[in-house]
Amino acid sequence: MNPEVSQESIDRVVETIERMGFKAHLSRGQFRTVIGAVGEEGSLDQNHLASLDGVEKVVPIMKPYKLASRDFHEEDSVIEVGGGSVPKVKIGGEFATCIAGPCAVENEEMLNKIARLVRAGGATILRGGAFKPRTSPYSFQGHGEQALKWMRACGDELGMPICTEVMDTRQVELIERYTDSFQIGARNMQNFDLLREVGKTRKPVVLKRGLAATVKDWLLSAEYVLSQGNRGVILCERGIKTFEDSIRYSLDVTSIPVARQLSHLPIIIDPSHAAGKRDFVPAIAAAGMAAGAHGAIIEVHYCPSEAQCDGPQALLPEVFTELMGQLRQIATIFNKHFTKSAAPVGA
Repeated sequence: MNPEVSQESIDRVVETIERMGFKAHLSRGQFRTVIGAVGEEGSLDQNHLASLDGVEKVVPIMKPYKLASRDFHEEDSVIEVGGGSVPKVKIGGEFATCIAGPCAVENEEMLNKIARLVRAGGATILRGGAFKPRTSPYSFQGHGEQALKWMRACGDELGMPICTEVMDTRQVELIERYTDSFQIGARNMQNFDLLREVGKTRKPVVLKRGLAATVKDWLLSAEYVLSQGNRGVILCERGIKTFEDSIRYSLDVTSIPVARQLSHLPIIIDPSHAAGKRDFVPAIAAAGMAAGAHGAIIEVHYCPSEAQCDGPQALLPEVFTELMGQLRQIATIFNKHFTKSAAPVGA
């Protein structure tokens, strides 16, 4: 649309797009509004749209991922996580953030202790698994709704939005009631029914890259969420499976600048799951931030030997605090800054 377009002209274009059988998606940037028309390309009358008042030009987006593309939204998206009972945390553009906490919520006392430690260390969003995808059906599977209640209470008390993994479409409604953001694990990156379901919500979605997914595959998965109206997608590079066996996964640092060039969506890294061993986590996290990431999701535990899930990759609190100091310095070089924890709402 033209830079000084009226709201009346925007509404008319949206109405016309929808009358043609397409979905209209608005992207309001600093200088102009872009309206995306998503549907079957052959049935769109581009000449008619170009003739409407306020339209500057009609540009076909050739990439298979339309809404995730910078052709649709040129500027970096800034996603807000939280609100309501906890302060909002921004991620994207100049804003970086750290999501930290235990791999799994084992009990309320443990969760509260770790949450306080990671908040003091510089994390602004609390992570923790209520439902755990495990290789063995006999391994600890999480405490389900009880863990969600513990997380909600803890997040509200500390003023931290919470993030937890959803594994099944049947869990979306339950988790939505408690959480501030969904996490889609690597193995569910192409669970398209699940992507559509979280896309129908308006809670941000941390979308992890699949073990053998290309950047294009990853962005197409993000498109499933965006196509349902949920604009809050945060990409997460967590390592891919290669022939290298000296580390659990190979964190694809090159995917960060590539994804940032192709897409406006913010991107974070998961050095914990890439490494599988805490000794490697700080170096991998630093490399990801230097490559242009908007933050990291990191597992922390005060006694990793007692953890019921992924203890070997969890950082000790003091190491986490030191790492956050290093990540802040790297972020500053690239004109980003980590958001600080705010006081709880009503405190």
